[in-house]
Amino acid sequence: LLLRAMASPRVLVLLPLLTLSTIRLPPMLGNGLDEATRVHLLFAAFKFGAVAGHLVLLIKLNAWLRKKIHSPARSKEQERSSSNTGEDEEEESTVGDYVERLVREKVRRSARSVAYRREAVEKLVGDLLSVLQERLSKSFFPVLQPAIGVGSAFEGWSPRGHDAVYTLLVPLKPPRGHAFQLELGTAGDAPAKHRVRVELECTCTKDTRVGDMLCFVHQPHEALQRSQDSSLLNELCTGRYLDAQKTARWIQGLVSSAWEEVPHSRRYGLRLLPSRRSCKLELTSASGRSLCVEMLVGVQRGHSDLFLSSQAPEAIFTPGTMWAESFAVAEAKFFSHVARQAPPDSVHLQCLQLCASSLTGTVLSSYTLKTAVMDLLTLIPVTSWMGPVFVIRLQDVMAYLRSCLEEKRLDHFIIGNKFLPEDILLAPDTRGAEPLNLFQGLVEDPEAYAKALGEFEELQDQLKELIGALAPLAPLPA
Repeated sequence: LLLRAMASPRVLVLLPLLTLSTIRLPPMLGNGLDEATRVHLLFAAFKFGAVAGHLVLLIKLNAWLRKKIHSPARSKEQERSSSNTGEDEEEESTVGDYVERLVREKVRRSARSVAYRREAVEKLVGDLLSVLQERLSKSFFPVLQPAIGVGSAFEGWSPRGHDAVYTLLVPLKPPRGHAFQLELGTAGDAPAKHRVRVELECTCTKDTRVGDMLCFVHQPHEALQRSQDSSLLNELCTGRYLDAQKTARWIQGLVSSAWEEVPHSRRYGLRLLPSRRSCKLELTSASGRSLCVEMLVGVQRGHSDLFLSSQAPEAIFTPGTMWAESFAVAEAKFFSHVARQAPPDSVHLQCLQLCASSLTGTVLSSYTLKTAVMDLLTLIPVTSWMGPVFVIRLQDVMAYLRSCLEEKRLDHFIIGNKFLPEDILLAPDTRGAEPLNLFQGLVEDPEAYAKALGEFEELQDQLKELIGALAPLAPLPA
């Protein structure tokens, strides 16, 4: 009855309408979208090709069903042949399901290992900062705040698997009698063009005075006579500006001298790794397994989730007084937001890790893929990322990335995004800014664009081999 109903001419007429009615974009994770905006986003993301493809597929299926129903009865030999074919297809499907489970389980094991180590790193760095805060409590050095885990390992995925780098941002607050004034360049500037100016504040009033502390503004000579000088200005600044390189060296020295005071530090051997603008640690356990931890320092923009960070591209020379704007905390909060809504067997992180770990080039980065997946998480409901659609979601990621490469446009996920969840706090100028095209370099450099296309094809070929084993009849988009 179902086959006859689907083969009905009336159903054939209704199929396009039914298809269009079911292909609806979900609400954004933050504020809702009206219907017009949903349709606009659908057309922009998928170029209507996906919709047309569904219609063609359904029409062909309908024609096949009608032919099947109205054709003469097949001979017994045809039936036996069909039965054998069905058994082969069922066996092929079973093998594909088994391979898919193996792939997903491998990615899950890697994620569990990263999560276990992440918890150990958080505890260790938390204990380390407690020791440093106690040491600095009566000084005029910056006040170290609790570390915030950022980057892939703290978002629940890692392109390097067991060799993940655990990155934490340590916010800095000004000490007594000091204030940080942020001098901002244009959003998304590369290299960084933001600076942190250090100002002295009056502490003469009862509300701001601490003990017998002298005012740096109105009693500078008396303060010097008491050796109450500004350690911040004298040791960590170049001129009046906080220096990221000097601050990183200061953190490195503190960690090295205080390590033995940290609880459980004897479980790990500590080695400081070279870094101009961060504190990189290699921690080796008694069993010989190593952890790589990177501690960045940052200054918060007001009460937002945006920071000026000491991190900067190693390949680009960045003066010590220049700081990069970091969106890492906001991005980590987005993944936390998705995790709270997603079902337990959601595959969004598995898709991201599998794609990112397959990258081999230098133009397309894991951050490119992360941005594409974050975009899709706002276009496809989180409930539609459950286990059985693993292959389909992989195909969606690749189709979306190809579309962005063809247009030479992939917008930054945070800058200019007015539809982020409400708990992600942005500065007004960031939320209202023009979207920043991460592929602008490909627009200006044809050679880089050609290389990016080549890297995409390599990535697609690797995933084709995998997806070919999982779903032979569902190739990646050409």
